[in-house]
Formats: sequence, C-alpha cells, structure tokens
Amino acid sequence: MLNSDTQPPMQRALALAGEALWLTAPNPRVGCVITDPDGQVLGEGHTQSAGQAHAEIMALRDAQTRGHSVRGATAYVTLEPCAHHGRTGPCCDALVQAGIARVVVGARDPNPLVAGQGLARLQAAGVHIEHDDPAAVQSRELNLGFFSRMQRHTPWVRMKIAASVDGQTALENGQSQWITGPQARTDGHAWRARSCAVLTGIGTVLEDDPRLDTRLVKAPRAPHLVIVDSRLETPLTAQLFQAQPETPRQIWIYAAVDQPERRAALEALGAQVTLLPGPGGKVDLPALLRDLARREINELHVEAGHKLNGSLVREGLVDEFLLYLAPKLIGQGRGMAQFGPLQQLSDALSLNFTEPTLVGPDLRILARVAGRDLF
Repeated sequence: MLNSDTQPPMQRALALAGEALWLTAPNPRVGCVITDPDGQVLGEGHTQSAGQAHAEIMALRDAQTRGHSVRGATAYVTLEPCAHHGRTGPCCDALVQAGIARVVVGARDPNPLVAGQGLARLQAAGVHIEHDDPAAVQSRELNLGFFSRMQRHTPWVRMKIAASVDGQTALENGQSQWITGPQARTDGHAWRARSCAVLTGIGTVLEDDPRLDTRLVKAPRAPHLVIVDSRLETPLTAQLFQAQPETPRQIWIYAAVDQPERRAALEALGAQVTLLPGPGGKVDLPALLRDLARREINELHVEAGHKLNGSLVREGLVDEFLLYLAPKLIGQGRGMAQFGPLQQLSDALSLNFTEPTLVGPDLRILARVAGRDLF
C-alpha cells in the first residue's frame, strides 16, 4: 500500500484503483478515499472481486474500523457511484446514509444502468458534487475495457506479440520458443492476468500445445480461455485442459462447422462450444467479440499466430498491441500478422507508441491503434 498521507486524495484513490487491476473483472477498477474537512484521511478502499464490496463501501468500512465518523466528510471516487441493484446495492445510497456531504468524482459511469443516475441521486439528497476532469481521463484509461464493453458492446482487444527486432515471431519451421527472455514472459503473464479472457487460435494450440495460464505470476483470478477453432480440431489431450489454475476459468471454443461427436467430447472436458460461421468456413470474428461482451469480457488478451493475428487486423478488430521485441535478427521467418498486401503506404495501420519500456534485455512497446480509444 502507498502512504495515503503523501498523496492528494484523488491521486490516492486512483492508486487504489490501480491496485485492483487484477481483481475486479468484470466490474470496473475503482478507488475511493474519504477525508474530513481538513483533508485528513478517514477511510479508503478499492472495489473487490465481483459480488463483493465496491470501493465506496470498502472506504466506509475502513473509516468505521478506524473509529471515524464520516458525517460531513468528502468522498473522492474515481468512477461515479453506482445507482442500481446488481451483485451489490447502490453505492450512492450508502454514501447518503453515511452522511457524506461532498463527492468529488472522476469519470462518469458508462453503464446504462448508472450513466449519471448515481450523481443525480446524490444531488437530490443534498450532496455537493464536483468533477475532477484529469482524474476522469486516468480513471477511463484504467477501465478502457469496461468502457468499451458498455459503449461499443465489444471488449478492448489487446494483441500480444513476441518477436525479433526484425519482426519475426518464429522461424519458418514454426520454432518460436523462446525468442524473448524470461522477464518478458513473466511480464506477459501479468498482462494475461489483468485481462478477462485470453484468446488464441487452433494453429497455436496444435503447434505449441500451450497452457495459456498465469502460472508465472500470483493472481487472484484466472482469465477465461477463448479458442478460435473453425473445424473443432482442438485435441482432447491438449495441455489447456490439463492446466489447473488456482482459480477456475471457463474454456470457450468458437467454431464455424459443427461436428457433433467432437463437440460432445470437448464439452465433456468442460469446454463450451459456440457455432459462429462466417465467410469462407471461418469463425465470424466480429460476432465472436460481441458474444464475449455478452459474457462480460472487458479486456481480451490475444496470443495467436500470424494467420489469426492477420485476420483480426484485417477486420479492424484490434485496439492496441503489446509488443516484446528481442535484440535478435532472424531473417526469414513468420511475421507478426499476415494480411495485405497493401497497395500504398497510406493504407498502413497507424499506431501511437504509448509506453516503451525495457523488460530484461527485451523492449516492450504498447502501441495503440490511432483513434481506437475515441468512443
């Protein structure tokens, strides 16, 4: 925990929301700090796992544990307090009942069940509302997946690629383990863990037999696993069925062609098979994303081969790239994404580099598709 006495209350609330990065899905990551009129912290907290207390309730409980009354206090909340009965009760009502006099809020909640209603109910109860616009930007960034699901009805799609500095993800014979170093692999598992689901293709399953779990990091929840498998070729002996994450995960297989016996065998192993036929006997990828949003997937972490990567890029479904570039030259091999050829450079996919970082000997680049966050 950071020292709450050294940070402005809203920055502390944002830091608390960041501590919930791997915990709250499918709920948003929210922090709350309650202060007295002199700015002294009375209580603080962040949203817990789905079905458990939200940030405001945690902060009220913390104040009670410390023996503080919050009547007449100010609550700094990174996201608008909820106003509906979902897995828990309305947080706006809890703040009113506790006697909170002022609420400083970051982002408005994009959930249509809230969408301003939480603030309206607080104001109707006589609570003074203030907006912190810089905090709103930071809060939205922490919750881009949640905002995407609520406003676009699709997850935020992040494609992870490990490659040589000349852009090759494998040798021509398919060998790819390991291009990047152990630090990058551990870091990649942390990015898996913050997502709601990890997506791969049947090509990767057949060639690499991956587990696609988060064994290299300690995480409070396991992301679900999504497999794009047009003809239901996933082996019944695949390691992904043998992996035993500490917390349960669902395995969702999307196919284009039904094979009843294979489907029954996969379902007997616990997988859920969904038929979404698209053009050319392939899975309808836009429909897949819409279905994942229906399953409450906020962030989708893609770890696939160059063919499925290319299909996702070609259909305009990728929001950002998580690239790990190793200080190696491979020459001929398999590229990052197979699409094109383009006829002119102006047709290239434009990216904005947002976060270049050295991870061990490798370079991690977070590159966002230009304009994808404007929704």
